[in-house]
Amino acid sequence: MLDRDHDVTSTETPNDNVRSPVDTTKPSISRVYDVMLGGKDNFAVDRQVAEMALRIAPDAPAAARANRDFLRRVVRHLARDAGVRQFLDIGSGLPTQGNVHEIAQEFAPDARTVYVDIDPIVLAHGRAILAKDGNTTVIEADVRDPESILGHPEVTRLIDFSEPVGLLLFAILHHLNDDEDPEGIAGRYRDALSSGSYLAVSHFHNPGDAHPEVSAQASSAERLFNENLGTGRWRTHDEIVSYFGDLELLDPGLVPLAEWRPEPDVVPEQGITYYTFVGGVARKG
Repeated sequence: MLDRDHDVTSTETPNDNVRSPVDTTKPSISRVYDVMLGGKDNFAVDRQVAEMALRIAPDAPAAARANRDFLRRVVRHLARDAGVRQFLDIGSGLPTQGNVHEIAQEFAPDARTVYVDIDPIVLAHGRAILAKDGNTTVIEADVRDPESILGHPEVTRLIDFSEPVGLLLFAILHHLNDDEDPEGIAGRYRDALSSGSYLAVSHFHNPGDAHPEVSAQASSAERLFNENLGTGRWRTHDEIVSYFGDLELLDPGLVPLAEWRPEPDVVPEQGITYYTFVGGVARKG
């Protein structure tokens, strides 16, 4: 996840197993998300922001879980059905159960994955978990600098951009402000993809007049995020669709996360955040 204005000091990570440069006085996007998922890799300042968010959207943890479930379904589809064998996960967040490389390697043991994040805790935990997996790595880089990611030695070691790639931009583009040109940045990543590649995006969504109560909640959440994290945009359907450019959206298009090719007999939690987190997958022809 993008961690804006990150000044760091050397301290223990929350589980006290790894020393990493971490600022415990500022909330981190990835650690607040970890709180919502019920994780333990967070600090008091992260939990304070999460608690404020929960006052606005008590079902926010359900949205976080829906995002992880969406990621799992997408990676499974790309690895099992579309034959994708390499994945670039930008803004990957803290490792949890059902990571991209684990899902992909269930269907393709030789699948290669590169995780990208700017949070030092993500880097420390990821490297510890992946120490014995030569087909998977994690790097520290900023989504706002595509060239530094696309040309990174670890990325070019594992990812062959002349072959299909699964590019995953989950819960990251909404942490780019409008003046940082998220549409242009997404376009630079799309341009690097070969034919047969896929782009998957999840993003905070403001449904506007279609759901006025939900729209008001989205606006309140946006203010909270920007006051405490300096980032966070709940965008319209058309704004989010623009990130796919001229790529062909797979059915069912850009939809609430739980509606993208759901598991049979799974009943989604339809709280107020149901319509404020959407996702889609597109193929490059």
